[in-house]
Amino acid sequence: MIDLYRETAIFLQQLVNGITIGATYGLIAIGYTMVYGIIGMINFAHGEIYMIGAFVAVMTYVVMGMLGVQSVPLALLAMLGVGMVVTAAYGWTVERIAYRPLRRSFRLAPLISAIGMSIALQNYVQITQGARVKPLPPVLPGGIHFLEETGFGVKITWLQIFIWTVTVALMIVFTWVVARTALGRQQRACEQDQLMAALVGVNVDRIISLTFVMGAVLAAVAGLIVTLQYGVVDFHIGFLAGVKAFTAAVLGGIGSLPGAMLGGLLIGLIETFWAAYFSGAYKDVATFGILVLVLLFRPTGLLGRPETEKV
Repeated sequence: MIDLYRETAIFLQQLVNGITIGATYGLIAIGYTMVYGIIGMINFAHGEIYMIGAFVAVMTYVVMGMLGVQSVPLALLAMLGVGMVVTAAYGWTVERIAYRPLRRSFRLAPLISAIGMSIALQNYVQITQGARVKPLPPVLPGGIHFLEETGFGVKITWLQIFIWTVTVALMIVFTWVVARTALGRQQRACEQDQLMAALVGVNVDRIISLTFVMGAVLAAVAGLIVTLQYGVVDFHIGFLAGVKAFTAAVLGGIGSLPGAMLGGLLIGLIETFWAAYFSGAYKDVATFGILVLVLLFRPTGLLGRPETEKV
């Protein structure tokens, strides 16, 4: 019976950890899927926007400390607000430099441009911030403990609760924006047919820029989450997180906001449980293996819809 309780505690702890990691992947994946839904291309510089958001969070925390701010909620709000503003500016710049001039070029041109922008941003951060990791002290210590009599115990930290709350709130807000607002209607119109949207008065260039900005804002939140959770950040983190978030978008169904979050949660859970019960060295193999299996039976992803040919 004790062993059963202990295994239950281990399972619940990994479930908590997997949901937390998956929420981060999901937030980044939404940025990928929003851009793809409108212009049909992947923003491969999106991972670096997330990385910049993480660096901005650390720098904002340092500045708040220098100013003598001791309030944790105020520090978190400042890190979140400044990160959103800065990454929004970077997202807008990436669209103007890497995508807009090449939008009517052959399809590989914007892809190559985005990869070049990704490399440029990574090296830019390395030069300006240095190659060493930047540490961040614990901001939200403590949490809730239960099942401690098993000898293992389950811990849900205040930071994890904060991450879940922010993720759910952002999903509700962005889903409402896309489904219920004039901006969302214009985004859906551009997704269906940019030419017809322009003919009925939609400013397509403005909508695409705003979509890049919205994705960058979510990447900033993901960067803050990762920085708070792990306490370190470096210029490498954008590449791997970007690849996994792109995988999450494909797994959930690229073009679907709920699918992107679902894919992120699934990848977080797969990684966590595989590392706990099998081998952490092969967790990425397991993730991409399951992606292949899903796409074999459902090529559009779990919540994706088949594309209809426009005639």
